[in-house]
Formats: sequence, C-alpha cells, structure tokens
Amino acid sequence: MSSALLRNPVRRAAVAGIRATPRANAGFRASFRHNSTAAPTPKKSNTGLFLGIAALAVAGGGFYYLNAANEAGSANAGAQAKANFVPTRDDYQKVYNKIAELLDEAGEYDDGSYGPLILRLAWHASGTYDKETKTGGSNYATMRFQPESLHGANNGLNIARDLMEKIKKEHEWISYGDLWTLGGVAAIQEMAGPKIPWRPGRVDGFAADATPDGRLPDATQGAAHLRAIFGRMGFNDQEIVALSGAHALGRCHTDRSGFTGPWTFSPTTLTNDYYKLLFNETWTWKKWNGPKQLEDKGTKSLMMLPTDYVLVQDRSFKKYAKAYADDVNLWFKDFSKVVATLFELGVPTEQFAAKEPWIMKTLEEQKA
Repeated sequence: MSSALLRNPVRRAAVAGIRATPRANAGFRASFRHNSTAAPTPKKSNTGLFLGIAALAVAGGGFYYLNAANEAGSANAGAQAKANFVPTRDDYQKVYNKIAELLDEAGEYDDGSYGPLILRLAWHASGTYDKETKTGGSNYATMRFQPESLHGANNGLNIARDLMEKIKKEHEWISYGDLWTLGGVAAIQEMAGPKIPWRPGRVDGFAADATPDGRLPDATQGAAHLRAIFGRMGFNDQEIVALSGAHALGRCHTDRSGFTGPWTFSPTTLTNDYYKLLFNETWTWKKWNGPKQLEDKGTKSLMMLPTDYVLVQDRSFKKYAKAYADDVNLWFKDFSKVVATLFELGVPTEQFAAKEPWIMKTLEEQKA
C-alpha cells in the first residue's frame, strides 16, 4: 500500500487550520540574505579532466549553464550542451514532481517515506557554509566527493544521493546543488509543511572545493556549540531554534549517528509537535550502551538529543521554542524563511535564474 494513503488522513488531522499560513510575499523574499561563494575555477589535476564553461543566461524565468564536470568524470556538461536546453520554471516543476513521487516509493524504509532522508541531504549540503571564508554551502554540491561524503555527519546520505541520482539521469541538465535543495523543498511541502521559496542557479564544482569535517552540528554538544556552528553560517538564536524544528521529521539510526528513535509520533508529517513534546513530556536519560540521549518517560519510544534538550534549558533558546510550541503558524512562517536562506547559502546572487524565489506547487495542488 502506498504510504501516501496512510499518511494523508493523519496529515489532514494534524494540520487542520495550518494550511492558512500566509505565503512569503515579495517584500519577505527580498529580505533573504545572499551569503555566497565565488563561482568555481578549474583546478589542476593529474587526470586531465576540466571544468566546462559556466554560462548563466536569465530569460523568461529560466537559465542555461554548462554544468561543472567533476573530477570523477561527470558527463553532465556534455548532455546539457548537446541539447542546448534552456530550462523553464515548468521544467523545474517537473523535477519537483518526480522527487515528490519518489518520496512515497520508500516501501518499508523507516516510516514509509524518503522525505526526511532527502531533506537531510539538502540541509547537510547547505549547512557547511562559512560566512568568513565564503566557502561551503549548496553551490558546489561537494558531498559528491570524498572525504566530505564520508564525514560522520553524512553517514547514510549515500542512500539519498543514490535516490536523487535516478532523477538526475532523467534530467541531466539540472545541477546537483539545485536538485538536492529542490528535493528539500519537495520533502517539506509534501510532508504537510509550509511553502519554501526556492530558485535555481547553483553550479557543480570540484573535489578540491569540498569542505573540511566539523562544520555540521555535533548532537552530543550544548548551547555554545550550536551558536558556534550556526553562527558560522550567519544564523541567530531565533533561527537556530526555528531550524531545529525539522527534527519533527525522521528518526536516528544506530548505524549512522549512533542514536536511535524518532523525535515525534508522526515522523513523516511536519508539525510543531517537536516543540510541544519538549515542554509537555518528561524526559529522562536513556539507559543503554549508546551515546547519551533522552527518552520520554511515558512511552520510552521517543528520543531527544542533547542539542534538542538544550532548547528548553538555555534561556534565549527557550523563549523561541515556547513560542513555536504555542503557535504552529508562527513557526511555519519563520521556518519557511530560514530554510529558504539555508538553501541559498554559498550561492552568488548573480547566479540565480530568477530575481525572486519561486513557490513550487505540491502534487495535491496540481490535481485541483
């Protein structure tokens, strides 16, 4: 049975009244921060592989560029050049649709959806940005390369990259950075979350552009660590707490992070239950041989990481977490804004195909 059939009734019940959340307007979209890295330049290599000439031409809402051929021998640039293809907004909507359909092909995987996994790929591909050195971020899709692909924080994301490779083969013209972040947008929106403004323009870089280990959060740490990691990307306390709400989705695995269990009772539907549970449940340290994590005292089936629990311990974090626990529409608004910013980290403004971000339609909206 399709997991969509199982989840949709739950979603409708969980998000009654939430769909009225206002979409981001032009003024809001124009307020995005444009933190960026420079476009990639060819690196010397013993393999003799080269970077295709990148050309961005914004026209009619679409753009054309030759993808950067990676050092492992990517054939994407040739595929784009052969067709002289100028993708439009409709072409990106078709890619979105393919991703959305893929999410429900998970079968027995986790809770019946690839959504949380695809969202994690988009987040980890974007969350390596360093505002001081202007390196990292979603622009170069460097998780394709070692050692970044082997960083501990990226354990298990080879599954997500392999899934997205299926979409890439059908749409060779799209860059990996655009594909992965569009996947994050689709995952959020198809799992009953808010609209996430998005636009294309990322290009693929070299293995030499890969970021060092340690740029993603360490779940065993506390408030100072969160501020250091997210502050490096340019985020403040409110944005840190808003982003943390994505833990309403998915679960941890002992063979990846070492932790185990879901954060909420509905890990494939995006709600503000993550915040509610932090305040309403009694959390105790789990007695087991794994890393330190908390479990709910009542059912012992849910978990929270040390970096989750700090949101109700730190005074500044706590006020935002409480506000989001009390008002899902407030969280959806703030979450939409901060995720859109996250997915654009590292991308020079001039690369974008559109001046203003787009709102992609969900599969359900397209059937109406």
